[in-house]
Amino acid sequence: MGARVDGRVRRWWRRGRWVALALVLLLVLPTAGSAVALRLNYTGDLREGTKTRGKDAIWLGHAWVDGRKKDADLAAFAARIKGTGIRDLYVHAGPLEHDGTLPAAKYPRAKWLIDGVHRTMPGIRVHAWLGDILANEGPDGPEGLRLEVAASRAAVVGSARQILDAGFDGVHFDLEPLLSDDANYLSLLDDLGELTRARKAPLSVAAHQIDPLPALHSVNGAVSGSEKWWSQEFFGQVARRVDQIAVMSYDTWMPLEGMYGGYVAQQTSLALEVTPESTDLLMGLPFFHEDDLGHHDSAETVAAAIRGTRLGLGRTDHDRERFGVALYVDFAAKEEDWASYRRDWH
Repeated sequence: MGARVDGRVRRWWRRGRWVALALVLLLVLPTAGSAVALRLNYTGDLREGTKTRGKDAIWLGHAWVDGRKKDADLAAFAARIKGTGIRDLYVHAGPLEHDGTLPAAKYPRAKWLIDGVHRTMPGIRVHAWLGDILANEGPDGPEGLRLEVAASRAAVVGSARQILDAGFDGVHFDLEPLLSDDANYLSLLDDLGELTRARKAPLSVAAHQIDPLPALHSVNGAVSGSEKWWSQEFFGQVARRVDQIAVMSYDTWMPLEGMYGGYVAQQTSLALEVTPESTDLLMGLPFFHEDDLGHHDSAETVAAAIRGTRLGLGRTDHDRERFGVALYVDFAAKEEDWASYRRDWH
């Protein structure tokens, strides 16, 4: 989930080793055959009823809690989402410090936002979106949060408690780059789950994409020294520990809209297969516009992501109730993105 938000978490991923990662695709995937397969995966009829269940979410930038947004902005946003399936707001309240702590000075207007949302948008939940860069490449790796340090994990739990004490309805974590099969991350989620269950607050996470081919994350790691995908098994382990899991189904390197939509359809099916019925599964929509190796604006469209999501849902588990989409991100969205979300998902 590349970084376009105020803070440090997503900048690392956007500026990572794109050349090495691209080589993985060239070496591992038979390019022509993969393109055809993805394009075919994007074909077919959309199944009736594969639309919003009223459990959608949107990531919101830091301006909502640092004083830049005013009452007029809140009123306009309320009007914007009225009649949509949006239920959850992931509001950037971090980033965490590298030791896992969170200075309260980073979200001085949180009470204004939370009270305003509850007053003007009944039923909408406000989650604190927290994250940091992970230093997961050994002792000589980049500076960042180290999940292998028990004190740091305990501090992250303390930060979640602090956020809930501040009045947020839930907490949403985006820690990157998170390697597949990270036992320390699972341990952190176990500890966070104890806290959030006791407080009757939802725990949600942003998740990497799932291996489009078996064990591709391992090949990627061996070639590039980092990982873009998670194994499907690890995705399921994470999904079983949280109340919501939002797939960052963009920044996929797909050059064409049909290939991207087919990729999202595949990701949706893979995620549905291992996400328990008790967990909300959300597929990310690209509400931003950039052109680089990882994200082609003409390919990664909201319309393609929604069609791919609906195809995957219809083929795999069309009756799944705890399912939705997550819009990334409010401050980069264009009118055409909102129009497509309303037209194609409602």
